[in-house]
Amino acid sequence: MDWAGLLRTGLRVLRLKPAEFWALTPAELMLMLGTDASTPVMGRDRLSELSRLYPDTPNGGPDA
Repeated sequence: MDWAGLLRTGLRVLRLKPAEFWALTPAELMLMLGTDASTPVMGRDRLSELSRLYPDTPNGGPDA
């Protein structure tokens, strides 16, 4: 895999922070990049929207 190219794309195009990029699985990264023609590209705005709708809550949090 071209990790340097993928990292460059993740940082510049998807505007991910390095830790966010390295926390992704290859499948998640490919989905975000839209490598499957039937899968729409997930941009930063959609990712932010999903993060707001489904926030991570440590230790089960108040919503558990």
